[in-house]
Amino acid sequence: MSYTTIIVEKKAEEKLGIITLNRPEVRNAINQTVRSELLQAIMDMDADANVRAVIITGGPKVFAAGADIAAMVNNTAMEMFFNSELWDLTLRMEESRKPFIAAIAGFCLGGGCELAMGCDIRVAAQSAQFGQPEINIGIIPGAGGTVRLSKLVGLGKAKELVLTGKMISAEEALSINLVNKVVPDDKLMEEAFAMAKMITRHSPVAVGLAKFSVQNTQDVDNYTGKIIERAAFSLAFASDDQTEGMKAFLEKRKPSYKGK
Repeated sequence: MSYTTIIVEKKAEEKLGIITLNRPEVRNAINQTVRSELLQAIMDMDADANVRAVIITGGPKVFAAGADIAAMVNNTAMEMFFNSELWDLTLRMEESRKPFIAAIAGFCLGGGCELAMGCDIRVAAQSAQFGQPEINIGIIPGAGGTVRLSKLVGLGKAKELVLTGKMISAEEALSINLVNKVVPDDKLMEEAFAMAKMITRHSPVAVGLAKFSVQNTQDVDNYTGKIIERAAFSLAFASDDQTEGMKAFLEKRKPSYKGK
């Protein structure tokens, strides 16, 4: 499939997919086309067994400055209620067995921040700036900003960011756990690649089960969490990768995982 607002790459040797937002003339503002193309690309990556991790980036200058306001200013309440594509694609990323890594430089605001929060891991360049500024134009976040933010940074800090609409630096984002790591701008993709490589060397089965367990035990009691974790743990023993991994350990060699 050809794309007009994103660039999609697959690096077979690294077992890695890369999705780059590509609307530099509007700071990668997210409109209907971007949302549709992102969802299609994510579904394609998810279905490709040769892709074991996905990096989402906006390039070296900006991740995404938010939604395309000009494209939504005249929308009705009903149109906005039923247009949940950004929510849908971030949920698709969460539900995927594959890890998604956001590589963030420059503005990461509004819908851009919500897209980044839908990823499993966030690596930020020192130039990155984060925020949910929707309150500044008379609306509120609508694609996870009032939901995921509090789970990442805590209720009080989430309310501060959402209610004030202020931007914060990459270093502050790191201090409140909004991002996992901050690196110099010229090292951003290198670090994202390194993070992905650390993941893709493991069994895709184990990675998928681990992600499932972490993702689905955040808002449950310990007993329910135990059941989810034990089910995922046990399922790993139904895979060829489990046998290969344990045999490789005992034989003191590097495992060769097939994702089965």
